[in-house]
Amino acid sequence: MNGKMTDIMKLARVELIIIPIFIFFKFIRPSVLESESPEFFKMTLLSLPNLFEGIIGTLTLSGVILIINNLLNKKHQIKPKIIYIIAVILAGVYVIAQELNIINIRTNTTFDRNDLTFSVIGLIIGYSIVVFIKPRIYNQ
Repeated sequence: MNGKMTDIMKLARVELIIIPIFIFFKFIRPSVLESESPEFFKMTLLSLPNLFEGIIGTLTLSGVILIINNLLNKKHQIKPKIIYIIAVILAGVYVIAQELNIINIRTNTTFDRNDLTFSVIGLIIGYSIVVFIKPRIYNQ
């Protein structure tokens, strides 16, 4: 990597932190749901995948769109701030359409207001991370 895509790698590193956390919560899910844990904790645990989906979708799409944008002729390229907004909108359309059963990729989807709420929170967190990192591809 020649420094050109170091910001994209920052997004990837954040995802590499988030994915194991997601896996951990998926792993403990069955035992927690069978336990005497408080209902709020169980509800949160059931909705966390939606939060992670919103974050990971926003980060991934930001990186992919930045890479595609870099391949365009300089005069047709989109400003990074616009790309960040496009990425969160596309991720939002995907996660919300999935939650509302407009598209049905997951096997066991039932509408749950908490899942929708966690999806939106994940999108906001994902967008906040992207705005904080401000990823760009530097042409040298």
